[in-house]
Amino acid sequence: MEPPGEKPGEAGGQQITPQLLKLRTGEFSLESILLLKLRCLGLADLGCLGECLGLEWLDLSGNALTHLGPLASLRQLAVLNVSNNQLTGLEPLATCENLQSLNAAGNLLATPGQLQCLAGLPCLEYLRLRDPLARLSNPLCASPSYRAAVRELLPGLKVIDGERVIGRGSEFYQLCRDLDSSLRPSSSPGPRATEAQPWVEPGYWESWPSRSSSILEEACRQFQDTLQECWDLERQASDSLAQAEQALSSAGPTSSFVF
Repeated sequence: MEPPGEKPGEAGGQQITPQLLKLRTGEFSLESILLLKLRCLGLADLGCLGECLGLEWLDLSGNALTHLGPLASLRQLAVLNVSNNQLTGLEPLATCENLQSLNAAGNLLATPGQLQCLAGLPCLEYLRLRDPLARLSNPLCASPSYRAAVRELLPGLKVIDGERVIGRGSEFYQLCRDLDSSLRPSSSPGPRATEAQPWVEPGYWESWPSRSSSILEEACRQFQDTLQECWDLERQASDSLAQAEQALSSAGPTSSFVF
């Protein structure tokens, strides 16, 4: 038990206890906790975290975790961040049937085979193993073909390392990768690259169609007619105001009122 008056995580900060969870969430019952943020507390033991059966969102990034055993009982867990730890396996997550998003960048996962335990998760769509902005990765990411291996192992994934691989937008990412590969200088001798050719026909990027459109012409005509009506109304309003001002000035000021 933590000494009275001590802040959560200060008593070594190595193991999750019921007192730590209640102090950080304000919940009396561990099963009532839905969201939990335990970043950078130096945690090495998840302790009683498995008793938070209603947990849906969990951030354990920046700790010293080597295993995730207690998470096996969290069937409602949907979003999990365990980046920047010391994990060599993710086996306990095989029973987290509602898991949708997993960030495991910055750990010690050495081969795609260590992700086999995630193959049975029907809802898993987002997986991060590498985060260039945070300078986090895994040993398996050293292979240029690791993404292809991960996609083959987990075909239900839609996004890997922040890049969409299935669905709308995936073609754009693939195009960027192809362009990047084609622009890299090749060290092997070979025939000179052919002259670049336009991707589309001339005039493809023109803002307006080359041929007149009857619909467009009709819309322009209606717009001009409406604009002319506005000008006519503005002129009539100006004339009415001028006549009113002239009538008031000719009448002169009223000197007195009779009640």
